Amino acid sequence: MDVIYSPMPFMALLSSAVAVVLIALSYKRPNLREFWTIAAGVAKFVIVLSMLPEVLAGRVIEFSLLEVAPGLEIAFRADAMGMLFALTASFLWIVTSFYSIGYVRSTNEKKQTRFFMAFAGALSAAIGVAFAANMFTLFIFYEVITFCTFPLVAHKETKEALSGARRYIVYLLGTSLAFQLFAIFLTYHLAGTLDFVPGGILAGTGSKTILTIIFFLFIFGITKAAMMPFHSWLPAAMVAPTPASALLHAVAVVKAGVFTVVKVVLFIFGVDLLKELGLGTVLMYFASFTIITASIVAVKQDNLKKRLAYSTISQLSYIVFAVALLSPSGITGSTLHIVIHAFGKITLFFAAGAIYVAHHKTKVSELDGIGYTMPFTMIAFTLGALSMIGVPPLGGFISKWYMFAGAIEAKHIPIIIMLAVSTVLNAAYFLPIIYAAFFKKPKQADASGGIVTGVHEAPAFMVVPLVLTSIGALMLFFAPTIFLDLARIVVASVTGGG
Repeated sequence: MDVIYSPMPFMALLSSAVAVVLIALSYKRPNLREFWTIAAGVAKFVIVLSMLPEVLAGRVIEFSLLEVAPGLEIAFRADAMGMLFALTASFLWIVTSFYSIGYVRSTNEKKQTRFFMAFAGALSAAIGVAFAANMFTLFIFYEVITFCTFPLVAHKETKEALSGARRYIVYLLGTSLAFQLFAIFLTYHLAGTLDFVPGGILAGTGSKTILTIIFFLFIFGITKAAMMPFHSWLPAAMVAPTPASALLHAVAVVKAGVFTVVKVVLFIFGVDLLKELGLGTVLMYFASFTIITASIVAVKQDNLKKRLAYSTISQLSYIVFAVALLSPSGITGSTLHIVIHAFGKITLFFAAGAIYVAHHKTKVSELDGIGYTMPFTMIAFTLGALSMIGVPPLGGFISKWYMFAGAIEAKHIPIIIMLAVSTVLNAAYFLPIIYAAFFKKPKQADASGGIVTGVHEAPAFMVVPLVLTSIGALMLFFAPTIFLDLARIVVASVTGGG
């Protein structure tokens, strides 16, 4: 594999880090503050996009910033796996920034400058995770994401918000320091390096017992993946403003979690070692339990954002279970779902925020007939929901197709049944919302005391982004080529197929 040495991966990270300072300095000038937000998002996306041709050609772009100890450095590497995450995060940050401007202005949110600073910091750290060349670098930026998003969860500064933020920081930081950091230390001790290497770095370095312990320390310490029982921080974080919820659930936080799990599986342990230890099967059933259980809980939620939160918990574990299949199609489905879930889920959260801003409704039971008053929002919601279910012609069908194929390749018949059951449960918590929105008449008054009969959408700054992301969910079915090519490069590198 050809290696190109360039600071471009670091520049992608730096663009939004600089924006944090510029946003802070512009606190008295909201228009300038928001200009810096948009400009940094566009700059980040352009930088990431400029590296895509080289990565698609099978090359990697590396940059070393600082050597801490032999075999331990802060370094960056733009490869196919990182490009999947970075492209998604950098593009969706632009869309989310426009949406956030419409949201915070419509709701007259306080501490808006802090809000946009935290956003920029979180996205900078997300790129750090995406382009981390080793587990040491990834861990640093993984924790930076936690600290940058904490103010977003606590943003409203109510008792409920502060309680949710405390749970958020205790779960994410506590488990990371208690488990993941210990796993990283043991890995470095055994392998003498923390570099991400296709095929892994731990084979032949220790006994089966110690390698199994390290594996579960990693899994228990990567709480951002929200696998049960380390999941309750995520519904608690729903007290955050909706743009922050979208960031948490679609772009930065949870994607950093499942991305880290995939990196540990494929680049720290490797497919062959996990098959030898039998740990792929254990992780697969662990994730499958989360998929089914979270889906059942989601069906029972009347609060729209909480229903979406438990849907996220379930959908994240699709990514984990698929990579744990350790089959080519399973790995393909896992990496694709990182992207496809992001577009579908951010659309759903955008829609939830638009509904709140336009009609102050937060419950599923209040959405009868809302498709007639918010047609653009609810059509977009429908596309996002159908993608999550896996209905063609939406992107979710593509990733689920590969998951089914991966389960067949791995000869795990119970997993095929689990996928079918979970798809039915996905439909059970999404389709009633769609049915109520378009096929039921309004039965409750809106915030002004009357039943709205005409079209009454949220501001265009909010509606246009959610329409664009729903179109993205649709286009990922018809034109998934770039992401499929990146996924295939990942598969070829970790399975010896190229």
